[in-house]
Amino acid sequence: MIEFTLNGKNVISNSPPETPLLWVIRDELKLKGTKFGCGIAMCGACTIHLGNDALRSCVTPLSSAAGKSVTTIEGLDSANGKALQDAWVDEQVPQCGYCQSGQLMQAANLLDGNSAPNDEDIDTAMNGNLCRCMAYVRIRRAIKRASQAVEK
Repeated sequence: MIEFTLNGKNVISNSPPETPLLWVIRDELKLKGTKFGCGIAMCGACTIHLGNDALRSCVTPLSSAAGKSVTTIEGLDSANGKALQDAWVDEQVPQCGYCQSGQLMQAANLLDGNSAPNDEDIDTAMNGNLCRCMAYVRIRRAIKRASQAVEK
């Protein structure tokens, strides 16, 4: 039995400790916003926050979450998260939408540590979050828009 906080609520999982956190979130706890993409931490579709770190939940064992705070796209309600969600809409970022939860989680992590990222900062932080629709230019614009919208 592993206890952790998920989107501000205490939860308990009876899954084996080595179970990827992604499957606990999606299958056991029924939050479907975090997506399975590749299963080898290369695409970023499964990005979540474990504490203050953006991690790929497809390769993060459940045991890593014990006693910690996990945030998924469903719980992304920080000022940066809300600004990003608004900017995503304003910049018309989503096309197919599959990668968007992972993109937003990674971008929120970037803005949490860098409130005024330049293009290079954004490209570096977002490297590894793949978009099949190639919306990278709009993603960058949305991140910049969100960084300007959040009160400094």
